[in-house]
Amino acid sequence: MSDNQVRGRRKVRVGVVVSDSRDKTVTVEVPEQVRHPRYDKIVRRSTKFHAHDEANDARVGDTVRIMETRPMSKQKRWRVVEIVERAR
Repeated sequence: MSDNQVRGRRKVRVGVVVSDSRDKTVTVEVPEQVRHPRYDKIVRRSTKFHAHDEANDARVGDTVRIMETRPMSKQKRWRVVEIVERAR
């Protein structure tokens, strides 16, 4: 693929909402599993993203899909695309 084809794709991640206390913003924790380069053991890591939630729909415990977008504030570079599963 050339650079032009790769450039238009936005990153999409699925994670769990860990905080919804701010207005129109949620904190989403996205887990990942990577293989350790030397020891070949699976290592679990997680990253927290601040995502824009226009409708204030997402609640703590919900599984959401987020997509990369333009900077909306100092920390927000993601937005909530959909709520995959509601918390019980």
